[in-house]
Amino acid sequence: MTIAQTSPGVATAEPNLFWKRLRRNRSAMVSAVILVAITTLALLAPAFESLLGIEATRVDLFNQYAAPSAIHWLGTDEAGRDVFIRLLYGGRISLLVGLVAAIGAAVIGTTIGLLAGYRGGWLDTFLMRSTDGVIALPLLPLLIILAAIDLTKIGIPESIATSEMASLYRIVFIIAIVGWTTVARLVRAATLSVRTREFVRAAEAMGAGSTTMMLRHILPNVVSPIIVATTLSIGSVILLESVLSFLGLGIQPPIPSWGNMLTNAQELATRAPALAVWPGAVIFVTVLAFNFLGDGLQDALDPRSVRR
Repeated sequence: MTIAQTSPGVATAEPNLFWKRLRRNRSAMVSAVILVAITTLALLAPAFESLLGIEATRVDLFNQYAAPSAIHWLGTDEAGRDVFIRLLYGGRISLLVGLVAAIGAAVIGTTIGLLAGYRGGWLDTFLMRSTDGVIALPLLPLLIILAAIDLTKIGIPESIATSEMASLYRIVFIIAIVGWTTVARLVRAATLSVRTREFVRAAEAMGAGSTTMMLRHILPNVVSPIIVATTLSIGSVILLESVLSFLGLGIQPPIPSWGNMLTNAQELATRAPALAVWPGAVIFVTVLAFNFLGDGLQDALDPRSVRR
């Protein structure tokens, strides 16, 4: 039988209490509704495409810069493509990158934090100094350098390196391998607190192995900071992907993303400013919503937080 106990500062509130505290946070609930709406619209992109009878990739040079209408709800771009449909498909890519990269970074950070906090000694020192080294690196220049590497020069087959999805996989991988540091430090601190608890010592005295201790006894009790940090990092990842795509080093056309939609619109800011306004506004709202939701989860999961 696994003994579950919660440590101060990383405790997971009881389900009923958690939902009660979360519902009291209006900004978090509004943010959750906004994120659900954006995600639902993005997932329904093919349905809207079929309903309106248009194709996201169809080029119509005779219908450039069309004003919003019953068919083109947000107008068309410089190639006559529907802005609304492309915005939905771009949301699928940007949200996918944010979610997968954040989860990947959380897995890496959780593994490193658990090992450092539970094992201690020279392994803790080595892992934490490595973490400090990654934190000290200038993030954006590092991402730009990594994103600019020619994949064929590092042994990846040309058929894969030049495929449409290669840029997507690369961005997810790059952000995941540099974005784990916050989770690692939070999990290590929580693990150091939990490992001194009586139920952990009792499990050790009963002969539980290191893997069992970390996965069955410690990890469930440090899940709160992991959830909060991952939720907050999704917004940051979306922002990083948008920056890299804006610089031409992220998601490459013809795959749409909010970042490369901004790239295409930057030269048309005076002629068609709406082409930059819509993706910019969606990025702003999405990142802000993830930040508010992360703050709300932190308050709801931390029993020591007191809200009026």
